[in-house]
Amino acid sequence: MTRLVPALFAFLFLTAVGHAAERPNILLILADDLGYSDIGCYGSEIATPNIDNLAKSGVRFRQFYNSTRCCPSRASLLTGLYPHQAGVGDMNNQTQQPGYRGFPQPNTVTVAEVLKSAGYHTSMVGKWHLSAGPKTPRPTDRGFEEFYGMIGGFNSFFQEDPFYTRLPAGRPKRAYAKDQFYSSDAFGDYSLDFLAEARKAKKPFFQYLAFNAPHFPLHAKPEDIAKYADKYAGGWDKLRETRHAKQIELGLFPKGTPLSPLSEYKARAGIDRQGVNPAWDSLPTERRADLARRMAVFAGMVDCMDRNIGRVVEDLKAHGELDNTLILFLSDNGACAEWDPFGFDESSGPKNTLHTGDQLAAMGSAKMYHSYGSAWANAGNTPFRLYKHYCQEGGIRTPFIAHWPSGIAAKGEFRDQPGHIIDVMATFVALAGAKYPTEFNDHAITPMEGTSLVPAFANKPIEREMLAWEHEKNRAIRVGNWKLVAKAGAAWELYDIDADPVELKDLAAAMPGRVKELSAKWDVWAKRCHVLPRPGEK
Repeated sequence: MTRLVPALFAFLFLTAVGHAAERPNILLILADDLGYSDIGCYGSEIATPNIDNLAKSGVRFRQFYNSTRCCPSRASLLTGLYPHQAGVGDMNNQTQQPGYRGFPQPNTVTVAEVLKSAGYHTSMVGKWHLSAGPKTPRPTDRGFEEFYGMIGGFNSFFQEDPFYTRLPAGRPKRAYAKDQFYSSDAFGDYSLDFLAEARKAKKPFFQYLAFNAPHFPLHAKPEDIAKYADKYAGGWDKLRETRHAKQIELGLFPKGTPLSPLSEYKARAGIDRQGVNPAWDSLPTERRADLARRMAVFAGMVDCMDRNIGRVVEDLKAHGELDNTLILFLSDNGACAEWDPFGFDESSGPKNTLHTGDQLAAMGSAKMYHSYGSAWANAGNTPFRLYKHYCQEGGIRTPFIAHWPSGIAAKGEFRDQPGHIIDVMATFVALAGAKYPTEFNDHAITPMEGTSLVPAFANKPIEREMLAWEHEKNRAIRVGNWKLVAKAGAAWELYDIDADPVELKDLAAAMPGRVKELSAKWDVWAKRCHVLPRPGEK
């Protein structure tokens, strides 16, 4: 089946629903370090009614994948290529190897560049994290007409500086009092401003709304933390069990799907702590109080992000635009384990501080800077193993919601077609009637890797040969229901993902021929996509 078929399907699909001439607006919402089970409609106890309503009125994908970590995922999402093809196989460090240049290279076009050329108003709000120094491109250099947000990877949620802004001529930047700024709320404000600009321009819009929540540092407003102050005293063991039961009740997984053991962790280099996440009841009382507070702050961040998504949805509804707006929601990677079960604190470098007394109450404020650690991240990725950085399902599987009332007839249904963030470009090109170029700014452009998700919206199959991953020498390939996966330096493991989505029954020893076949495919992919050589290797 050729790549023209999804585009033809999209044309026929739009014609059938009466929107061949009226192209959809597009809102792409990305969360940061959100685990598979961290929103209500994927099993969480955190209040996310606005995201849940998008799922209730749209479709949820059970098997949707990202590219393991922040920069690689963002590069794939915006270019429709595997991250190494775009030059972002690692993070934003510049090297000489083609796959590891640190920012999207001239062989790429972004979704914004493609949709802008098709007549869309393009805007971005939030986290960019695709620059490798002051002279490398910013969002407004890559097709976005206006931008407000962060160029780097993380920042205090209570501190606007060093946010970067490019607004239409003559329009002033919003002014926030020092004690009133919170980034998720500011992103909601600017999202509404940029949608208003699109209406003035009388154009369909593409907006990329990339929250930095709930990435560390864990910062939340006091009232949001208070909602969850007592929620996590029972610990991560019980939380994983509760979320797992809810996932089965929701229909995300069939009855009998097992819950992974408490995942292993490997602390950051230089810290002699590694092993398996401990049982909650084995910890001292003061340590449990510190950790419960960390998770309460995390929950408050997700809660606030959801409210701001609700503000944007309500604005679309108020302007009669919601029905013909395709909204996609997903996360850039699995939950973040950095660096061990107790997390870390900036004040002690990569090590951990045990907060007690007044310090405990201050956690989540601008005075503090901490993460929540591998054991809560393990709960965030329920029912899977491992985390961000890794190619096991806990690192690469993301919630994915598609909401488009006038274009997706299904309401509240699941989709089992495996999808990947490389598919987002192909989907938008098909629905916007845009043309993906062979040349752009005098550079040859690498063809799209992804496949349109439009057939899956109508519960039709997606035709593809394979999906593959690599990050920090962690690697994987999926062909049909078979997945070959390995941690850096370790042997390949083989799983039947349809029968064993939690990756508990390694079949590599029993099926060496399948391992050989899939590993050979991975090698061909790695060579083609500039995965190898890695920096420092020949």
